[in-house]
Amino acid sequence: MADYDVVLLVEQELTAADAAQVRSLHEGLDDPVTYHVLLPLEDAAARLEASMGSLSAGEMLASPAMAMSDVDLDAVRKDCEDRSTRELHSTVAALQAAGAIVGSATVFSDPPIDALAAKVTEVDGREAIILTRPHVVAEFFHLDWTSRARRKIGVPVLHLLERETFDEQAGGTGEGVTGI
Repeated sequence: MADYDVVLLVEQELTAADAAQVRSLHEGLDDPVTYHVLLPLEDAAARLEASMGSLSAGEMLASPAMAMSDVDLDAVRKDCEDRSTRELHSTVAALQAAGAIVGSATVFSDPPIDALAAKVTEVDGREAIILTRPHVVAEFFHLDWTSRARRKIGVPVLHLLERETFDEQAGGTGEGVTGI
């Protein structure tokens, strides 16, 4: 009996409900299922830009200018690494609590689809599951991870929305995704 390896690309920490939903997809398989989790390293530069970009023009004019040299980029980067590692450990714990076997768990900094394709090849993955927050604009233009993964790797790719049940993702009636 061979393992059925599933590679999970998660955008953020999985909840217990997310983990149970993923695990439920493979109940009843004869082969043992092993999950391999990939979580992208939060980008320190993007985080800094986002926090600075959230300041209104009035706040920028009223407060003294913050020089980039005043920002400890190494400290921000370390905080991002620590946060991503904690989220990865929590995700693994949630999967294990749902009865899943986790073969590997990695925080990565490569482009997400490249990391997914490499892991699928490395473990001879049978399927890939991508769990993200809803990104309506990206999905509309087919720029999301799932569309790109389907073009790049040769295994089935399932896209789930984190923190939504199968029924919520299907609009409650099984007729399609809501919110578009």
